[in-house]
Amino acid sequence: MSKKLKLAIIFGGKSGEHEISIVSARSIIKEVDKVKYEVKEILITKKGGWLVSGKACSISEALDGVDVAFPVLHGPYGEDGTIQGLFEIVGVPYVGSGVLASAVAMDKALAKDLFKANSLPVVDSFVVKKLHWGKEENSIVNKIEEKIGFPSFVKPANLGSSVGVSKVKKKDDLNKAIEEAFEYDNKVLVEKAVQNAREIEVAVLGNESPIPSVCGEIVPSQEFYSYEAKYVDESSELIIPAKITEKLSKEIRSLAIMAYKAVDGSGMARVDFLFDDKSENIYLNEINTIPGFTSISMYPKLWEKSGLPYPKLINRLIQLGIDRFNSKNSLRVDYPSKINP
Repeated sequence: MSKKLKLAIIFGGKSGEHEISIVSARSIIKEVDKVKYEVKEILITKKGGWLVSGKACSISEALDGVDVAFPVLHGPYGEDGTIQGLFEIVGVPYVGSGVLASAVAMDKALAKDLFKANSLPVVDSFVVKKLHWGKEENSIVNKIEEKIGFPSFVKPANLGSSVGVSKVKKKDDLNKAIEEAFEYDNKVLVEKAVQNAREIEVAVLGNESPIPSVCGEIVPSQEFYSYEAKYVDESSELIIPAKITEKLSKEIRSLAIMAYKAVDGSGMARVDFLFDDKSENIYLNEINTIPGFTSISMYPKLWEKSGLPYPKLINRLIQLGIDRFNSKNSLRVDYPSKINP
């Protein structure tokens, strides 16, 4: 019998998505193959402390003996390349995208610029930085009214799960929405709302040759897919596969792969789109490199409907992380130098 791999599932984190991360991790822990993996549960507290089995420890102690890490950390300090950088330094294989892809995808404003550079369709947007907001509030509001208009969405640039997101229908409500978003990030993104929007999502899996899942559609229980609509009232509807034409499905899935490659993704991502049912325009909304893994999350559900059940999906993600580590580890790090340090 082969030796079990020690799998560290790391969750929690210093983020507004701390609680959702815990729920995602519980789902993975429940479904992971216990014959193949010895699971080590690592909780990062909201203050940044590391706990193993409820006991405080150093980072080196927590990662000691770990063969592969599965970060289930949504939002800052987990999905943004920071913990991925730690894994790179200590030499631990890990699930998901690398430092660059994680950082770029996490910053919705930066990712949008990259998408535009790759000719991917995105809605008009405006970036507000906290430093400028305090000095130029009235001017910024007027510029947003002129360039973006209403209705619009206001969101923290570096967060997910719809935390801090507001739909603004008139100018008088814009200040409050921006102030709320600034509670979670120093950079805020204001985006033009898509009328008649349908929310279509695609799961992507793979390293150099990624593949897309079937398309899924979210019909939110509220006006938009807010935090409450996602996790609290449980009445939002997930339609998989989405009730769209084969032509539209093929186009959206192709755009998902283009977005994934644009950020240099690896392992996994969920790519979200907005489809204007009237004009038939497609807009790339965002890409999530550590998507939710709760029992109601789209990423595992999309793959289940695509023929890859949850336990096999976990196995595949872990192997992709190991494969990427081995590929990178085969590169030379030495150079015949004449310099005598």
